[in-house]
Amino acid sequence: MSFALETAPHPENLRRVAIDPVSRVEGHGKVTLLLDEHNHVQQARLHIVEFRGFEKFIEGRPYWEVPVMVQRLCGICPVSHHLAASKAFDRVIGAIPVPASALAVRRLMHYGQMLQSHALHFFHLSSPDLLFGFDSEVARRNIVGVAQAHPEIARKGIFLRKFGQEVIRITAGKRVHGTGAVPGGVNKLVTAEERDSLKRELPHMLAWAQDAVDMAKQLHAQNPALYNRFGSFRSNLLSLVRPDGAMDFYEGVLRARDADGKILFDGVSDQRYLEQIEEEVRSWSYMKFPHLRSLGREQGWYRVGPLARVQNCDFIPTPRAESERQAFVAWGRGELVHASLAYHWARMIEMLHAVEVIAELLDDPVLLSGDLVSTGARQRSGVGVIEAPRGTLIHDYDVGDDDLVTRCNLIVSTTHNNQAMNEAVRAVARDYLDGHELTEGLLNHIEVAIRAYDPCLSCATHALGQMPLDIALVGPDGTLIDRVFRSQGEFVHDVSGAGGSGA
Repeated sequence: MSFALETAPHPENLRRVAIDPVSRVEGHGKVTLLLDEHNHVQQARLHIVEFRGFEKFIEGRPYWEVPVMVQRLCGICPVSHHLAASKAFDRVIGAIPVPASALAVRRLMHYGQMLQSHALHFFHLSSPDLLFGFDSEVARRNIVGVAQAHPEIARKGIFLRKFGQEVIRITAGKRVHGTGAVPGGVNKLVTAEERDSLKRELPHMLAWAQDAVDMAKQLHAQNPALYNRFGSFRSNLLSLVRPDGAMDFYEGVLRARDADGKILFDGVSDQRYLEQIEEEVRSWSYMKFPHLRSLGREQGWYRVGPLARVQNCDFIPTPRAESERQAFVAWGRGELVHASLAYHWARMIEMLHAVEVIAELLDDPVLLSGDLVSTGARQRSGVGVIEAPRGTLIHDYDVGDDDLVTRCNLIVSTTHNNQAMNEAVRAVARDYLDGHELTEGLLNHIEVAIRAYDPCLSCATHALGQMPLDIALVGPDGTLIDRVFRSQGEFVHDVSGAGGSGA
């Protein structure tokens, strides 16, 4: 697990190339490459350049507001934050377990979220690269181009996502930023009419989700050299699994494997995640770098999300998805699959699983009747962990006697994958860009590697400790009026423009 290309000696003597912004991802990020006179890549970094500060302004808010507030982290995966926060505050109010009816509604909501997010990413954001080629005409590499060249593929993607959004609307009240989950349970159940409207669509959704898996599998089979090599590197894996080892997106215990597939730890309660995970801050990004405490900074980083979940679980508890998981595992010929593009195949297996689980939940009568909430003995803190579309999501809160949040720590899926995305950028830079004259198509190879992780950069912009800060006030004529930057923990004013580290 090398850190090659993370730093470069004498960067002032190198040519800087920036991909700013990274396109077809949620949020704002950029990639910088430092090249020598022969176009050899000396440094490659993914920078997260926006800062939002949710962990701080959640402090001082009543705990019951937080499950709705944290959804504003993201417009694509708000349900994941909504449910992770609700699960954390279930523990604060002692609602363990929540009523069976509330659990069923929450699970339906979450699996609808997994479906719509996976469909959005694969069909809208990634399929243009996969169908047309990484260096194809840039004006064609978008969902409009896909709709023109492959109208049936685009249609299926659009309707799969629409179905997932309808599941969310029914369970959460709105397609985006709903209010269905509350500490201790939910605020509404599903009606028979709502259930029946979803069941009518299921045959199409199952067939189209299976088609999506077949498409991803076929792409691998048509070009195994590319799909096995592109952005490939060895890493540890982390995810929730059910206590019996099955895949579960809503709840479970923490399990980690090393790059050879050996289990590093298993059965760890989500409430004890800090015993296993440590976070690190680096000056050039607003996103933290987590790693496993037992392995340390250089060896302990890991991947989360579909590629990790499909290989970290022992089985998927729905028949179609389990059959496809076995085919995926067989592709590795006895070893873990580490290629970044395999995320797409694994993601479609999970989308198929989500449709199968939705079908099971819609047959459960507990969705229609039962208690909405429960309470118990009050606690001062709570942790909620869930498998979001992009990977393991952790919400951790302390609450005072006055019901106000006193501490908030969020480790989102993209943060877990931070080092892995940087490694993917470096692997692609080394294999495809090094020594070549750069073109838009070659630079898009870097973006393809990042998109494979389906990053949500808005969610991931949180940092602990000292962060870089450099703010300039410039007049209408371009004159520098004032400048402030952080140096060794202190704020310094400098109108000369000579100091500071840059943001």
